[in-house]
Amino acid sequence: MAGYYREVRDALIAGGCTFVRMGKGDHEIWYSPITDRRVTLDKGVSIKHTANGTLKDAGLPKMF
Repeated sequence: MAGYYREVRDALIAGGCTFVRMGKGDHEIWYSPITDRRVTLDKGVSIKHTANGTLKDAGLPKMF
């Protein structure tokens, strides 16, 4: 996948998040034990602000 997907996915895994299921289209649903919430990750994420927003939703620090 293009953009920031691989880095965000790796950060979610390193942060203890777990893959839950596929969402609509090319989205994935992940569970964050830090926030006790589900987070949506777009496989086509190509904007750093969106990538950082996903990390923020998961309770992880910005990377980009």
